[in-house]
Amino acid sequence: MARTPIAASLAIAASLMLGQGSSAIAADPSHPTVVELFQSQGCSSCPPANANLNTIAGRPDVLALSFAVTYWDQLGWKDIFAQPGFTQRQWDYAKATGRTNVSTPQMIVNGRGILIGHDKRQVSAFLRRYDRGSTGPTIGVGGARVTIGKGVGRPATVWLVRYDPRLRNVPIRAGENGGRTLPHRNIVRSLQPLGQWRGAAMSFPVPRSPNPGYRSAVLVQQGRGGPIIAARGL
Repeated sequence: MARTPIAASLAIAASLMLGQGSSAIAADPSHPTVVELFQSQGCSSCPPANANLNTIAGRPDVLALSFAVTYWDQLGWKDIFAQPGFTQRQWDYAKATGRTNVSTPQMIVNGRGILIGHDKRQVSAFLRRYDRGSTGPTIGVGGARVTIGKGVGRPATVWLVRYDPRLRNVPIRAGENGGRTLPHRNIVRSLQPLGQWRGAAMSFPVPRSPNPGYRSAVLVQQGRGGPIIAARGL
């Protein structure tokens, strides 16, 4: 995949910024606002957005997730956390909104609000604007299963996310960030579908985590690259 120029990144994000919106505060740990950052250790524009994600990573009302993409890997430095599936997820978001390319950095809030992620004030504004409140189906956890409650709406995929919440300082040896040490938090290590939810209450088994240091979360997302209608940490 060809590298996306920074100018294109800025233009795309600028065309999608929708302002500050509501002044309501997203502050409900049982309905966390999902913030996905698509970034790469090989991208010199990514550290500011990465730092902003790190800042909100510990908030109980926010599920902050760092997805490392692969399309910078051939440009001098291979991101040690990048996976093709994460790149595909960013492409799903792009196609869902009619865009024909992807770029980094890019934040997506609750599957709907798209921004670059450099500006702390804008990140805060998007957390308020795209807060889901208490809408969407409930997510219950019991034993090794997760239950999605009854609701209305389009069919949705139930995703299981495993992420590393620990601070990881990664020395970058080459590429645009060569010589720097970049801090990462909430690094996504796996993303897998548990099944489809179609409005009726449904229960899904949750596989055992491959690493006791990882945390898990469930996302309920409409379509491919559609809005996230429910989320919960496990």
